[in-house]
Amino acid sequence: MPELPEVETVRRDLQKHIVHKTVDRLTLGNTKVIRPTHARLKKVLVGNSIADVQRVGKLLIVQLRSGDESILIHLKMTGQLIYRDQKMVIAGGHSLSESIQSLPNKHTRAVIHFTDGSELFFNDMRLFAYLALADEKELIRVKQMYGIEPGTVAFTKEAFQHIFVRRTAPVKAVLLNQTLIAGVGNIYADEACFLAHILPMRRSNTLTKKEIDQLWKATDKVIRLGIEKRGTTFNHFVDGDGNKGGFLPFLRVYGRAGKPCKKCKTPIVKTYSAGRGTHYCPQCQK
Repeated sequence: MPELPEVETVRRDLQKHIVHKTVDRLTLGNTKVIRPTHARLKKVLVGNSIADVQRVGKLLIVQLRSGDESILIHLKMTGQLIYRDQKMVIAGGHSLSESIQSLPNKHTRAVIHFTDGSELFFNDMRLFAYLALADEKELIRVKQMYGIEPGTVAFTKEAFQHIFVRRTAPVKAVLLNQTLIAGVGNIYADEACFLAHILPMRRSNTLTKKEIDQLWKATDKVIRLGIEKRGTTFNHFVDGDGNKGGFLPFLRVYGRAGKPCKKCKTPIVKTYSAGRGTHYCPQCQK
């Protein structure tokens, strides 16, 4: 699943290429991923223009210039956004390389056609992703569902300590809880725990204040670095700036089961915690 750095990379690319563009028409596919209805989406979008592209956690928020509604896009596990014009194709989200060879294809659920001839494809293989309209009241409600976000002023040491101090859930489960900490997913949770020298399976209330402080710093660091390197799972096929997701070489534990720890050479272990595949070093993390 794309995490905060991947979705932020998508946001920045979309902001660069679709803001100020006017929607000419829509091509809509499977009704499951469109909310509330196809007819409502067409009525709001056609003739409207894009004012801004924002984000909270892993949720993209496309603000429209006219009216009080925004488009909410969540890529979930297998969603993609693919922008195409005469010069480039930019793909963000799940790495389905075959899905951009011919567009639209069987995974295409919606296409936003702009008046200048460019297009934004919303693809999803498993129909978990969604594209929804939200008015100002609904947008406020949705934003309030998310916890503190790394890289923002709300992500303070005090707020982070308050989250962990009395919870009995595993550390990783708390990191993945979007109502507590927004944007952190499986990859960056494992990486943050490694940097903080903490086992992801530990009960949160067993952490000392010093360990919580280490985890706070580590979580902020890996998210910021992930954004700087344009993410891990992000797949950028053709970009006018020639940029690609580059966090993969910086992974210390995630996806490295059986390989030597980059710090102590002990083989990395993979287990399951919080219902997710979890990687850690049994020597460096306690």
